[in-house]
Amino acid sequence: MKKILLISLLIIVLAIAGFAGYLKFALPDVEPSPDITITATAERIARGDYLANHVTVCMDCHSTRDWSRFTGPLLPGTLGKGGEYFGREMGFPGDFYSKNITPQNLGNWTDGEIYRTITTGVDKNGAALFPVMPYIHYGKMDKEDVYGIIAYLRQLPAINSSTPQSNADFPMNFIINTIPVNAVPMERPAKTNLVKYGEYVTTIAACIECHTPVKKGQLIPELAYAGGREFQMPNGMLRSANITPDAETGLGNWTEDVFIARFKVYSDSANVAKLAANQVNTIMPWSMYAGMDTTDLKAIYAYLKTIKPIKNKVEHFQLQAK
Repeated sequence: MKKILLISLLIIVLAIAGFAGYLKFALPDVEPSPDITITATAERIARGDYLANHVTVCMDCHSTRDWSRFTGPLLPGTLGKGGEYFGREMGFPGDFYSKNITPQNLGNWTDGEIYRTITTGVDKNGAALFPVMPYIHYGKMDKEDVYGIIAYLRQLPAINSSTPQSNADFPMNFIINTIPVNAVPMERPAKTNLVKYGEYVTTIAACIECHTPVKKGQLIPELAYAGGREFQMPNGMLRSANITPDAETGLGNWTEDVFIARFKVYSDSANVAKLAANQVNTIMPWSMYAGMDTTDLKAIYAYLKTIKPIKNKVEHFQLQAK
């Protein structure tokens, strides 16, 4: 009997070890980097500049933000240098750092390797990235939009800046390899189809990530866009807004003009002023989204008005007791 138990235990241990080895070494399982060479036309660079700074806001995490001011605007001269920290004290399962995405670091990457990283979360060395970069959503981007971002990144001024190695805690160091999936690019709808185009912009902007509460690190699908996701800030708790069309707790009573104005007000630097001691900052990069095209904002508004309204009252800022 004792021998049978020992054999059973050995089988279980070997099975666990085999499964762990599969997660660690056989994954992530995505397609190879595509063999592409992107011609950096002026049109592509301009489109990539617009997306990276005002829609997908790649520069948000891959630059240095001035957290002493409301919305944490970008510091001049830091575009793409990387080094933004996402750690345990903020609720992340490990210590993660954004990478330098200027030509100083990407100079020896192929266009295909950059494309695969943006759209699947697997870097040139085959390593999975933690999805603080919402690559699941970027993988739905029209290929031409991704090409524009790559063309834009190629012409950024090179910044000589190294970033620390990211480290995931157990068991995330195994789970992380299961997250990347192959890209499923959409075709960018015509702007005349405002709702479909708005769905596209909302998707590639990954609005759902911050505006949906989570449970055990996973978005709660039935509460999509209902807000209330918590972000621990240095002096208090930030909770995202309910952006469903609920009349009482969401955007139901907002007009299109009010919605657009909520973004455009941050075009004025006076509205990204120094924080007072009793203010909790926001990770929402309002000063970047303020540069979004008005048509795109109208489209997002049109799409959000079509989603399921969810009643969820949110206390956005909660100052930490001292």
